[in-house]
Amino acid sequence: MAILEKPGRDASEIIAEAVPAVMAKFPWPKSMKWGDGTFRWVRPLTSILCVLDGKVVPFEVADIDSGNITQGHRRMGRGPFSVTSFKDYRQTLEGKGHVILDACARKDIISKAAKAVCDKAGLALVEDEGLLAEVAGLAEWPTVLLGDMDAAFLELPAEVIQLSMRTHQKYFSVQDKGGNLAAKFVVVANQVAPDGGVEIAKGNARVLSARLDDARFFQAEDVRDGKKLIDNYDKLDGIVFHKKLGTVKDKCERVAALARELAPKVGADPDKAELAAKLAKCDLVTNMVVEFTSLQGKIGRLMYEKEGGDADICVAIEDHYKPQGPGDVWPTNPVAVAVALADKLDTLVGFWAIDEKPTGSKDPYALRRAALGVVTIIWFNRVKELSLNLVFIALINRLQGMLGFRDEDRAISDTERYVNERKIERLVHVTDPKRPNNYEDFLIERVVDGSGGRAIDTADNLHDFIIDRLRNLLKDGDTRYDVIDAVFASGVYDIVDSVDRVMALQKFLSTDDGANLLAGYKRAANILKAETKKGTLPDVEPNAGTLPQEDALFSALAVAEPLIEKALASEDYAGAMTALAGLRAPIDVFFDDVIVNSDVASERENRLGLLIKIRNLAGTIADFDKVEG
Repeated sequence: MAILEKPGRDASEIIAEAVPAVMAKFPWPKSMKWGDGTFRWVRPLTSILCVLDGKVVPFEVADIDSGNITQGHRRMGRGPFSVTSFKDYRQTLEGKGHVILDACARKDIISKAAKAVCDKAGLALVEDEGLLAEVAGLAEWPTVLLGDMDAAFLELPAEVIQLSMRTHQKYFSVQDKGGNLAAKFVVVANQVAPDGGVEIAKGNARVLSARLDDARFFQAEDVRDGKKLIDNYDKLDGIVFHKKLGTVKDKCERVAALARELAPKVGADPDKAELAAKLAKCDLVTNMVVEFTSLQGKIGRLMYEKEGGDADICVAIEDHYKPQGPGDVWPTNPVAVAVALADKLDTLVGFWAIDEKPTGSKDPYALRRAALGVVTIIWFNRVKELSLNLVFIALINRLQGMLGFRDEDRAISDTERYVNERKIERLVHVTDPKRPNNYEDFLIERVVDGSGGRAIDTADNLHDFIIDRLRNLLKDGDTRYDVIDAVFASGVYDIVDSVDRVMALQKFLSTDDGANLLAGYKRAANILKAETKKGTLPDVEPNAGTLPQEDALFSALAVAEPLIEKALASEDYAGAMTALAGLRAPIDVFFDDVIVNSDVASERENRLGLLIKIRNLAGTIADFDKVEG
């Protein structure tokens, strides 16, 4: 062992080394060079202030020497001043410098002043935390003004006006007492003007008018000569979705077909779902969406509403993009649900089929978000008995010619086995419109014999990816990971059903009955594991046995088994847990008073048979071996 002594260094010496090194490697998203130098920073540097204990910490960055001189507001400040301490720096800066140093303080000033000017005019501020943080970073000495907008522009969609204000001009929107957009706006100036800001407000109003004039022109062009939203459909053939997956029109055709097939599962009208899917992306080629990209979907809805289009289809056009993140709302209208699901499933299947999956932190096509959207829509809208694998394979079949899939030798997959076992009542009916009389046999033949090994493998892999998103969503909601594993161990063929099981099991395990029953199950399972290591477990149907404790457990199992079976069949998972809880007392007594490994072979076999019965019965609900405790 060696003892190393490293002498301390002066703090100013360390700072003088650290600051230039940090600045040289600072990871700005965007940076620039200026003059003849090679140093990069977010904006050109003109001076560097660095003082410790009243003295300058000397160093150089970008040919600029550090010093003790700074200055305040460019227009309102009173020139350069020297700094000896942070307290001195702050007081002088906020005094004659006219710069409020604390960004939170600037936010508070802007928020209060904006509400005050609106209240005075009998209006209400449309609060926007993101915009508030942005303008607080732009204004050193914020001054809030209320500006006027030409009321004629209120004929434009409110979303267009608000987007122009927020994104391009950094203005806050204002509403009247009825909640309608008012012909006013709130602007934050970075100075106190001699005229109280009258000319600043007028200048900002002129700039906004120019923006909204453009928007009005674009809106008129999009409907000129009676043009309707659907008239843009063929133009989608000019937008490449992906070079291997065709154009946006190709995608819309696939989505429309799948939306029609999914419609009955979500309670939607198939004709409406198909039309909504075709209209959903027609606004992508409009002038309005080209100018206001973030309003895609909204513009389409507004255009179709003006045409007198069906209300459900209008909602679906806008909502099919949702949810766009963990905190976003999800579509609830049945037509919107069908189109949103179809759109996201088509995207996922397509990119999985061409092997463009997310890797590590890279997800250029937002496939994780799409998968989370699928899970969210299915779960919170309770879309039951939807077999995702069957949907995947049907979609891949539609892409087969484009992607060049072929049959190949392979071991039978879980998906195929599921179909071969004729569990068709749990599967979504995804097929061609020309449906034969013997529908079930046709579907099975189509999926198993027509899809090819690569299609099956792709479907299984994508299914696992989506279920991983479901796991994450449940964990984020404080669901126990071991409970999720216990339920998902047997496979997830119905997302709603599986989540219901998870919730029921977690609630059950939080009770005394659940905790004690788990302990009893673990004890039975451990005995069976130990016996398995010694040899084969007995293959016997247990009976009442020789002891009253055996008889009590046997009788309790006989009562619980049909109750659990009935509860599971009716998806009454709380009822299944209640029936399972009835085993707690006889199991406790059995382990307290009965020796399982009896010297009498017949007794030992019967008692092990009872434990096997406990394990198997619990296993119909979940894999309790995966539950901790």
